Amino acid sequence: MGRPFYIVLEGSEGCGKSTHAQRLGEAIGAVVTRETGGTPIGERLRAILHDTTVLDLDDRAETLIVAADRAQHMAEVVRPALAAGRHVVSDRSVYSTLAYQGYGRGLPIDEVRHINEWAMGEVWPDLVLLLTIPPGVAADRMRRRQLDRFEQAGDDFHTRVEHGFAAMAAAEPERWAVVDATRSKDDVATAIRSAVTERLGL
Repeated sequence: MGRPFYIVLEGSEGCGKSTHAQRLGEAIGAVVTRETGGTPIGERLRAILHDTTVLDLDDRAETLIVAADRAQHMAEVVRPALAAGRHVVSDRSVYSTLAYQGYGRGLPIDEVRHINEWAMGEVWPDLVLLLTIPPGVAADRMRRRQLDRFEQAGDDFHTRVEHGFAAMAAAEPERWAVVDATRSKDDVATAIRSAVTERLGL
């Protein structure tokens, strides 16, 4: 058996990350987790970040809260699982912070990356699966749910986030695989499994 892999699913709101993280994790016998909120402490931090009544959270404070969640998540979930020989599949990762707080909020990307490298202990994902859907599809899916603080951030913000994901995928094609998530759930799951097999041999 080869070394364990850290695989993450990324993308815009409503693209199906949570569903497909669970499906992929079950298919390969991985520990399935999420950011933010993948630990008891993380859930408390997530509550602040997603609370729609929080109106005056500074962008830098937001970034540091997310990094604190990530530090706890890496220490409590990701690194122990990898050390035990288990694959990890995560719904979101450091790349969401670069997309949301960097590209979305307009904070310096290099500074956001540096803070998170320290928080993570430099354990970066082996494979990033970017699920893509058109803005109109995302908006339609959002209308069916009660929106949290990030989901309410506005079209311009989410456009910047999507551009951030696209830019990062283009910059590291060896680490990223882009999956069209407009298809049926089974077709998307098949595409994800194919990408994981092709890239990691799983």
